[in-house]
Amino acid sequence: MEQTHTSHNGTAATPGAQRRVLVVEDDPTIVDAIAARLRAEGFLVQTAGDGPAAVDTAEAWQPDLLILDIMLPGFDGLEVCRRVQAQRPVPVLMLTARDDETDMLVGLGVGADDYMTKPFSMRELAARVHVLLRRVERAALAATTPRSGILRLGELEIDHAQRRVRVRSEDVHLTPTEFDLLVCLANTPRAVLSREQLLAEVWDWADASGTRTVDSHIKALRRKIGAERIRTVHGVGYALETPTP
Repeated sequence: MEQTHTSHNGTAATPGAQRRVLVVEDDPTIVDAIAARLRAEGFLVQTAGDGPAAVDTAEAWQPDLLILDIMLPGFDGLEVCRRVQAQRPVPVLMLTARDDETDMLVGLGVGADDYMTKPFSMRELAARVHVLLRRVERAALAATTPRSGILRLGELEIDHAQRRVRVRSEDVHLTPTEFDLLVCLANTPRAVLSREQLLAEVWDWADASGTRTVDSHIKALRRKIGAERIRTVHGVGYALETPTP
């Protein structure tokens, strides 16, 4: 495991300054490239090369964000995600070597917030890291800012202040990304939002190459709140269905 380093050109004004990122990857070339790019962005970085080391480091170091490969020695990234999230909630960007939607959905199901398929550009990875951390900051601010109570759309309830969702009065556990995606759809119920709009609103990501990320999160959200509540408009995007008045 590497020691913690700060970037030589990272200052307090750097957007990523003082934020801790744990990179879990067993390929030395990839982990070195990721660590170098994040340090250049001003982040503090530690790395781990297997499942047990990742869990131990996360518990001891308390990172602000986890970049996590699925395929790891010891035990895989899905198990790392489960164990780390059981300790404390932390945003997770999952890496997969296969363009396999099943892997992506399983990763989202155990608490990952976003995923990237190898190979990827370091510029895009750094952008995704900044987006995830901004979302955490927005969520913390929302938790201390009075909102207009609970939004009820039929049997679906969205509590903005507590960031909780209920379906038929039963709590539904959503990841931070899933909650933000649902709120974005609920802000204009029955209106169709394009994948590009959702990507910009929820992920702050303007590059249309990330639209499959939207699709995978929609699938994960449907499994939790009911597939019938989110309508697909083929070739366009998605809409949150509401009961007919």
